[in-house]
Amino acid sequence: MATMTGGDDVPLRLRERPARLVLRAIGGPRQLAGKLRRVAATAALYASAREIPDRLERLRARGYVDLAPTRAQLLFGGLDMLRFVIEPAARDYYQHKGISFRLHTLLRVLDDPVSMIDPTGFLSARDTIIGHLMQVVHLNPIYDLQLLECFDDGLDELEAQVRQMIDGAHPRHPTISAIVEDHDYHARLLDYVRRFKADRGARPPVRQEQSLRADPVFAAAECTFATLPGFLRYCVRLPRSPVALARRYARVKQFPVELADRPADAPREPVS
Repeated sequence: MATMTGGDDVPLRLRERPARLVLRAIGGPRQLAGKLRRVAATAALYASAREIPDRLERLRARGYVDLAPTRAQLLFGGLDMLRFVIEPAARDYYQHKGISFRLHTLLRVLDDPVSMIDPTGFLSARDTIIGHLMQVVHLNPIYDLQLLECFDDGLDELEAQVRQMIDGAHPRHPTISAIVEDHDYHARLLDYVRRFKADRGARPPVRQEQSLRADPVFAAAECTFATLPGFLRYCVRLPRSPVALARRYARVKQFPVELADRPADAPREPVS
């Protein structure tokens, strides 16, 4: 994996000084232009009243949506996914790796600030979702691959861009290589994309360095938010009123296991 490590078995992320990593994550004129384009694309998506319903309808046709959540339910469901799974799992993982979580977060923001403001991906452009997948060693990438199916060419483009990343030809290769600490990650991701395209039930490459899985509450949250259908089922169980959602967010400090997803789970009525 010489393209990720500069000919060394140790990724750049693990052998460069923080200051040099910051400069690499910022990138040059080409990378900065790409960031501005992604910011503009995301702003346009946020302003569109039809983007989320249209994506949900395309995903319904793929079999991923039972009941469609409201925009507010998606927002607060995404915040729950962030605080109950994504952030604690990342802190646990990077502590296990001996990597500063704060520096890692800073590098991610510098590489692509857009990917940090839309945890659900429903208001992210196709290439923002793909860049996010390549930028972070995922706990489980299946959610993002399922989400990319709302684009006709989503999976094909993901495969092509991961191949470019491995070859060192991707426009974001210089900045992403300042972030990814696992030199085999992109090869595993490419293998999974190809297997997923052939069989949607293909086993995903789940990140293993997670001591949090010993906690049954975290394990239930991970199971719920791991897949797009599980996340959407969770969202429709939340209150529909934005005021009730905001009150609930301030009150609930731990993943509500009563809303956890189960195998062959059927949609339930929203809670009040």
